[in-house]
Amino acid sequence: MEKMVNRSHVLVVPLPGAGHINPMLQFSRRLVSKGLKVTFVITKFISKSRQLGSSIGSIQLDTISDGYDDGFNQAGSWEPYLSSLHDVGPKTLSELIKRYQTSSCPIHAVIYEPFLAWALDVAKDFRLFAAAFFTHACAVDYIFYNVYHEVLKMPVSSTPVLIEGVPLLLELQDLPTFVVLPDSYPANVKMTMSQFANLDKADWILINTFYKLECEVVDTMSKVCPLLTIGPTIPSIYLDKSIEDEDDYGISLCEIDASLSINWLSTKPTGSVVYVSFGSCATLSSKQMEEIAWGLKRSNFHFLWVVMDSEKGKIPEGFVEEVENKGLLVNWSPQVKMLANKAVGCFFTHCGWNSTIEALSLGVPMVTMPGWSDQQTNSKLVEDAWKVGVRAKVDEHGIVKREEIAICIKEVMEGDRGREMKMNSKKWKELAIEATSEGGTSDTNINVLVAMLRSTK
Repeated sequence: MEKMVNRSHVLVVPLPGAGHINPMLQFSRRLVSKGLKVTFVITKFISKSRQLGSSIGSIQLDTISDGYDDGFNQAGSWEPYLSSLHDVGPKTLSELIKRYQTSSCPIHAVIYEPFLAWALDVAKDFRLFAAAFFTHACAVDYIFYNVYHEVLKMPVSSTPVLIEGVPLLLELQDLPTFVVLPDSYPANVKMTMSQFANLDKADWILINTFYKLECEVVDTMSKVCPLLTIGPTIPSIYLDKSIEDEDDYGISLCEIDASLSINWLSTKPTGSVVYVSFGSCATLSSKQMEEIAWGLKRSNFHFLWVVMDSEKGKIPEGFVEEVENKGLLVNWSPQVKMLANKAVGCFFTHCGWNSTIEALSLGVPMVTMPGWSDQQTNSKLVEDAWKVGVRAKVDEHGIVKREEIAICIKEVMEGDRGREMKMNSKKWKELAIEATSEGGTSDTNINVLVAMLRSTK
């Protein structure tokens, strides 16, 4: 391997949220394993609050400011936070790059999340190679691409919608919420569309998926963008096992109660547990939490339910005591480790992309309860394209009732469709391993990228 001072140096810039940081951190580990030097950029607040120090393993850490160095709560809401990040981020990123360019280890390339489109502008101001790292499914990225280029008009009101390369007809309930109800999410629509405003300046587009999972839409989008599939970006130990000592998913923005979950699962039979988690951003109504609770009890399966501290007040009174022989509630857990545990037979999920591709890669069938953003489209793909799950139906008030939850869990765990889902889940797990193993599509694409990054020195 080359000496450190001669290695190509890549700056990786994610949106500051766990669901964005961690897939890019895992990808950074892949780059380091291929002989590159990576500096991973986080905000000053995340660095300070998580006491991260100057590195995570072989990945160097550095910081920029989002304008709220004492925490996101200063902003009050998403819109002012994004505005501050857009104003302050470019200046502090530029200062960081300048510092490196006058050191013995200058930056040669920037890999950025396109929600931070300004990072591409900063990279090009320094005449650096730049690649955009998309953290959604390719199908979702291509839907947004079509919206940006006005091939698909917002708000979408007539269906079915057919997008070239997307292997399904989409109804309103299958489309990203921003596309159907743009006026309800103005800040998110603005940020989502901004991804494509300067994308033509990017040298490559990287997508956290693997080719055989989304081959049709990857081929279609590749006609208009220089695209590489480089996923799934979960720890190598669960896939190709090419990176030693890599059992940690990444940076947690919550305190993780890991040993309790692992010890509890170790006492349960293979495939007997429903793992329940709705992501780091979910805020469910008290009514929906009540229905989930009693639906889990009604299913009569063991369950491990992740309930954040902010949501615990919505748990029905007496529920924890009533299910103590069947269920365990924890404030957080290392999700990939949970899904990889042989005791887990079903994942009850919001269907965010990280959760979805983790379940696909680890061979776990799903019950989906999508909330917003890309989750509806992911859920449609899970049920009808990849055939590894079932979507729980909402009632006329938008609530998934306890009876529906129990029926869906039973279908996945012991029904005829569930057996097919388990077979398909095993297939996608094998294909995920194939993609990341030596000579696989994602491994080959990463090698192409690494060769190009080395040539930028």
